[in-house]
Amino acid sequence: MELSLDFALLIVGFILIIIGIIGSVLPVLPGPTLSWVGLLLVFFHKDIPMNYTVIIVTGIIAIGINILDYIIPAKTVKKYGGSKYAIWGTNIGLLLGLFFPPLGFLIGPFIGAFVGQMYFNSQDQKTAFKVALGSFIGFITGTFMKLMVCFVYLGLFFYYVFKY
Repeated sequence: MELSLDFALLIVGFILIIIGIIGSVLPVLPGPTLSWVGLLLVFFHKDIPMNYTVIIVTGIIAIGINILDYIIPAKTVKKYGGSKYAIWGTNIGLLLGLFFPPLGFLIGPFIGAFVGQMYFNSQDQKTAFKVALGSFIGFITGTFMKLMVCFVYLGLFFYYVFKY
């Protein structure tokens, strides 16, 4: 049985979209970007016509989501009264949380923001908790946004594969 290049493109594209969905939850993988590359591979299939509008629009969305993924947590920490130490704590907690699956990447940013804010102002635990809550809300918002985009890309993948 011969594996054609076109079939391989679809398989690799599908795998990249699935890895992108996983990457939407795990911060070490650029979820929407991987899913977009998977979608892009579909259009290299000889029987599927290249739709430049879809590729450009979904590419811009993937880039925008990646940028927002860095902005949203920092902005929510700031909105809830956080300092730059809380923002650094959020990022460090996120990275350290990866070593404690499955809940580490959820709890890590919260604890990191709390510790960072406490380092900045050790007398105000109430503010530190509020800042940590803002960090958690920002993380959940970003994750939800990335998941939605990746699932839309998965839907587009199936649409184009089964349409043609």
